Amino acid sequence: MVKGFPIGVIGMCRAWPIRWRARFPGSTGAMLLAMMLAASAAMAAERPVVLVMGDSLSTAYGIEQETGWVSLLEERLDGHARVVNASISGETSSGGASRLPELLGQHEPDIVLLELGGNDGLRGLPPSQLEANLAGMIEASQTTGAEVLLLGIDIPPNYGPAYRRAFTDVFIRLADNYDTPLVPFLLEGIALEEGMMQDDGIHPTSEAQSIILDNVWPELAPLLKGNGVELAEAAQE
Repeated sequence: MVKGFPIGVIGMCRAWPIRWRARFPGSTGAMLLAMMLAASAAMAAERPVVLVMGDSLSTAYGIEQETGWVSLLEERLDGHARVVNASISGETSSGGASRLPELLGQHEPDIVLLELGGNDGLRGLPPSQLEANLAGMIEASQTTGAEVLLLGIDIPPNYGPAYRRAFTDVFIRLADNYDTPLVPFLLEGIALEEGMMQDDGIHPTSEAQSIILDNVWPELAPLLKGNGVELAEAAQE
């Protein structure tokens, strides 16, 4: 990953003939500024892009935006990667599947985090529908060259053991079929812990957000490293 101001640009600026700078004193500063802006844009373009496709679990629902786990991820990366949070509260896998193609074209992500399915489960939608939608999103992402990380979710026990098992098996099967890393349960260590869930029993509190990031990080870190992110500097927990 490129760091600092490119040496080549600095050398070019220093190499300008003195007589040129003396002849055009007003333009020198403008030209230097333009070159600096162009270099900054080039460096920004070289950063890998992480696209988060999720629902309310990734939009900091009910809490301050800056305390959400996606914001904490961006803070941890400290500019080493660009995070695009395309999550929408209430989003289903169908909604995500319909939005993804445009987002892939717009942002050209290197890594796509799929955090969808919770609303499908809460609505009792067929697990086969969830699987088909997520499979399409994985295929669309991989076709563009992006790597995919699946963020699995569970549903309350009152939906019945058969439906719950069929629901969670979707994520395991997709990870196996498409050879993608998987976080089995995004809310591990949170869902059943006192003080970690909001009063609705569905959305995590601010205190839980750092745990969510810690659940995601072990699977995300190798993907970031493979895309040139210097984890020794980026991963300050």
